[in-house]
Amino acid sequence: MISFANMKKAIILDGKALASEIRADIAEKVKKSKKKYGKVPGLAAILVGDNPASTLYINIKKKACVAAGFYTVNHHLPDSISGNDLIEIINNLNADHKIHGILVQLPLPASINVNKVMGAIDRHKDADGFNPYNMGMLAIGDPRFIPCTPLGIITLLDHYKIELKGKDAIIIGAGAVTGRPLASMMLNRGATVQVCHILTRNLNDKARKADIIVSSTGHPGLIKGDMIKKGAIVVDVGISKVNGKIAGDVRFDEASKIASFITPVPGGVGPMTIAMLMKNTFYAYKLSLKTDASR
Repeated sequence: MISFANMKKAIILDGKALASEIRADIAEKVKKSKKKYGKVPGLAAILVGDNPASTLYINIKKKACVAAGFYTVNHHLPDSISGNDLIEIINNLNADHKIHGILVQLPLPASINVNKVMGAIDRHKDADGFNPYNMGMLAIGDPRFIPCTPLGIITLLDHYKIELKGKDAIIIGAGAVTGRPLASMMLNRGATVQVCHILTRNLNDKARKADIIVSSTGHPGLIKGDMIKKGAIVVDVGISKVNGKIAGDVRFDEASKIASFITPVPGGVGPMTIAMLMKNTFYAYKLSLKTDASR
């Protein structure tokens, strides 16, 4: 059994502070661009149903974009909506020149085919990076629009000058939102990546060998201190509520005494995800300016 007493604490990967810098930079660029071109980035957000967590996320994203000077449109739709009707709304947004980024908040009702919906989003307006074209381009190492959470993680690691080349990384959680695209990004950076999930055997042993651990399961306290190699980098993507308080996948008090770097929850990956949504939308806006100039 590892004793965590008297161990030096890890350096905090402060996503909140970095996200604030990125958002301020984007806001300044929006001001300059509006003055030059007379237009601003536009983001459309679609929420289906009344999932409390999804509603919260949409509101946070909206406030961030408004604060940066973006034009925003929200569509709050009943969970009884059909996939075809949802795609019709997306097609209208694809054709709207004031809208440069489109996001459909996940999860969607089980009756709706998520892949068809994501495929309906114009790949040049894919602010969340989930269009199959953009996911495929990322997988082959030629990324365009990248999913916001993995992009936020890589941006945060870059900011702290954490090298991925040659590192052994384990990603716990194989979802399309974080785990799979992050694996592609890490592979593209020269890391050796192992993706684990609910069926993975001997997870503890696998985690102990990793230089970088990323957990994105939503199971609070899953990653204990004795699952972490001394000096490893720990990125906690999980977010849950335990006794009314926000908790991550990682037992922070234990992990922070053995890791070299660690993200807090909250204040780590979450703010970076919002900042990357804004970054992707601004990128889409810049692409539209180039398209307009070529006409």
